[in-house]
Amino acid sequence: MNTQTQFGKLGLFDAKVPRYTSYPTAPHFNGAAEPTQLSTWIGSVPEGAHISLYVHVPFCRRLCWFCACRTQGTQSDRPVLAYLDTLKAEIAMLGRALPRGVRLSRLHWGGGTPTLLQPGMMEDLAGAIRDIAPFTEDTEFSVEIDPNEIDAPRLDALAAAGMTRASIGVQDFDEEIQKSIGRIQGYDITRRAADEIRARGVSSLNADILYGLPYQTGERITESVQKLLSLDPDRVALYGYAHVPWMAKRQQMIPSEALPTPQERLALFETARRLFLWDGYDEIGIDHFATRADGLSIAQKTGRLRRNFQGYTDDQADVLIGLGASSISRFPQGYAQNASATGAYTAAIRDGRFATARGHVFSDADRLRGRMIEALMCDFRIDAAEITRDFDISPEALHALLSEVDQAFDGHLNLDEDGLSIPRAARPLTRMIARALDTYEMSEQGHSSAI
Repeated sequence: MNTQTQFGKLGLFDAKVPRYTSYPTAPHFNGAAEPTQLSTWIGSVPEGAHISLYVHVPFCRRLCWFCACRTQGTQSDRPVLAYLDTLKAEIAMLGRALPRGVRLSRLHWGGGTPTLLQPGMMEDLAGAIRDIAPFTEDTEFSVEIDPNEIDAPRLDALAAAGMTRASIGVQDFDEEIQKSIGRIQGYDITRRAADEIRARGVSSLNADILYGLPYQTGERITESVQKLLSLDPDRVALYGYAHVPWMAKRQQMIPSEALPTPQERLALFETARRLFLWDGYDEIGIDHFATRADGLSIAQKTGRLRRNFQGYTDDQADVLIGLGASSISRFPQGYAQNASATGAYTAAIRDGRFATARGHVFSDADRLRGRMIEALMCDFRIDAAEITRDFDISPEALHALLSEVDQAFDGHLNLDEDGLSIPRAARPLTRMIARALDTYEMSEQGHSSAI
């Protein structure tokens, strides 16, 4: 029996499961976390602590059809300026609530398209953030950059603001595929953006590429990956395209009949994976690759790799605070998400209160299962000694729990007294294995293909 047949018997090609960038996942957030709760959590941050900030800019000049992020199109700067005023008010409110001496471990600007901000807007936003939480000597400041929406003045502004890492979305370089997903972005403009970023002393470059797109074949993804490798990115995210047109209406523009089958998706992933490995990249978790000097590779080798809403990270901060519409914060106590609609977010901030609309307060079971899921997603292994040391569970109870997971996957996993691990050959099953530890009810409608 070949590998694909075995995976098929286990349901890999039919399953829809979470990406597990959080536990519980966002669909299970509710009203348990409120603005007053968020204020309490912020106030509980230790004085002098290092925290991370995520800033969401939900605007785009064009709306790419493949994207399921919370964004809105605009050709005018007027709504962007109004949003920036609200964002700065939220930042000031956060500054008043933070204990003394808090500094930044990580700062990430995402979207949407944060590079549609004009240079002066970037300067204002960066200054507002530094006023409440200064950088450390090791702060990493990353920005998502659209090569079609960047120029020299804006790159100068980002460099002056302290950007240390740039993240470029590529998706695919094939022209037919680009047309089918509403994302026209040639290799030359992408190459130019990468060169201009590095010319300003920003040495760390991330790139995102997708598999599972319409009309994608092994030959086409090979060509796109080879072009991407010519840019010498330090870190690559190889994401599976999530086709959810019932949630992201713009995806209805994508020809679903041209999408590869789940079996073809797995082959596309393996083709790209081999190319990255042949070029000397380390494989990080289920879908990232990094040069050996990159922080992700070092974190993986030293057991410090973590997972959050941006994917894999080497950030060790216990607190991640999301700013802007729809952004999510993570505290040791739980998650808090801002109102998704820009209008509702703006109304809350103008009313002088945090815009928390939903969230989740962790139970002891959430913390235990969340850590085990993160360990599987990051290290492909649950260390029994770590879990029994850090959580209220006996070795016998843990072994019984892991035995249930092991039995569900028909001999594909390794279980012993030291814990549970996923062999290399079974790693395409990782998200399904993580799902076996998830006690929350799940609607497949809200999640993407397991492969």
